[in-house]
Amino acid sequence: MGGGKTLAIREEESRQRRKMDAAGLAVFFGGIAALHSAEEVTFLCIGTDRSTGDALGPLTGSRLLGFGFPNVAGTLPDPCDANNLVQRIAAIPEGQIIIAVDACLGPPAFLGCYFASAQPLRPAQSIGLALPAVGNYSLAAVVDVNSPRPYRTLQTTPLHRVMVMADEIAGAAARGFGLTE
Repeated sequence: MGGGKTLAIREEESRQRRKMDAAGLAVFFGGIAALHSAEEVTFLCIGTDRSTGDALGPLTGSRLLGFGFPNVAGTLPDPCDANNLVQRIAAIPEGQIIIAVDACLGPPAFLGCYFASAQPLRPAQSIGLALPAVGNYSLAAVVDVNSPRPYRTLQTTPLHRVMVMADEIAGAAARGFGLTE
């Protein structure tokens, strides 16, 4: 496995985060944009291009760059994954507002939903890694259903679903920050 990771949204954790569909994402990002300019924000898009389910972060990061966001860590050519997360966090200039974006697994009823929060996320919970919590804001996208074998689940997650969700996140961020209509 190429260093991929994910976090799991459990029923109790979902109550601490706001569940939303794609339409709610622009409102979430618009709220952040009301407080911080695009230049003050760094998107930390966590994941690897070696797993379809965990490619959400790098796909989103590449799309965000395409919309003109100036500070994005984690793209398809340069992913931010479990192997380099600590170094990537350390490279973000002090004072930047971090929006962490990651794929996750969740209950069947949450498939395709997003969980947004004004708090950090903890990557790699579902596979038992101890990585630092990250982000002033966080967005977890439920790309597939929890299973006893999360690596396998992420490997067999439909790429189309992940690509659509990455497009929804990046487009909503661009609308929320006024980079597109």
